[in-house]
Amino acid sequence: MNHDSPTALRQSDVLDPARAQAFLAALGRADEVLAGDALLPFFHQLYFWDAQLPSALGRDGHPKVGGIIPDMGLPRRMWAGGQLEFFAPLCAGEVATKITTLTAATPKMGRTGPLAFVTLCHEVTQSGTLCVRESQDLVYREDPNPSTPMPAVPMARTDEVFAETWSFDSTLLFRYSALTFNGHRIHYDLDYARDVEGYGGLVVHGPLLAQLLMLMAQRQLGTLKRFAFRAVSPLMHFETATLCWDGNGTCWVRGPDGRQIMTAKAE
Repeated sequence: MNHDSPTALRQSDVLDPARAQAFLAALGRADEVLAGDALLPFFHQLYFWDAQLPSALGRDGHPKVGGIIPDMGLPRRMWAGGQLEFFAPLCAGEVATKITTLTAATPKMGRTGPLAFVTLCHEVTQSGTLCVRESQDLVYREDPNPSTPMPAVPMARTDEVFAETWSFDSTLLFRYSALTFNGHRIHYDLDYARDVEGYGGLVVHGPLLAQLLMLMAQRQLGTLKRFAFRAVSPLMHFETATLCWDGNGTCWVRGPDGRQIMTAKAE
């Protein structure tokens, strides 16, 4: 790994088939993944780990800001959404390269206090071919203020033509954190999630929900060329989610109380 500039990062990795197979096992699938097999969409999330020394981590377990992501003085990080384009499949067992660039870092004032919006562009190539282009949207915000009322969360649609029900637990969240080398403590440290960041439980990873929607969309469409998603509200590890499909490329995640968790569009 080497830093090309303060706003760019280049990483190379061998796309180990065993890691993809382990992720499928965590999802309850016994698929075998062999060298040369095409990886499923978004499985590049399992690779290109950014393994930092403990001294280089922030209080939340993520690498400290101040490198490719500037420090804008806000401690809480959330993956707000993203847009992906799939040009060619990534092959298991072969070397791939990911180049990450910072495309935006914008402070704003929200209804509940200051926010910072960060956008990263990731381009993943293999054998000289661009396979995936991903725009990743992050939001940074202040610690929660117990005296500030929570904004209302919209309710999700109920007109789906196809749906899947998913239950989550701390084991699945731990395994996904391990496979993606995501150290964010809101996904495995209940005391931190509850007492520091103000959540009601462990938070189900936004990209894990997006991954499940992508797999559902691929089964419905046959192939997946583009996918865009936006996180609306967090889902806790003890909640059951309904993944919904409208038959026209729109999909979403509905919480057990009917609230909107995530919206997405697939092509």
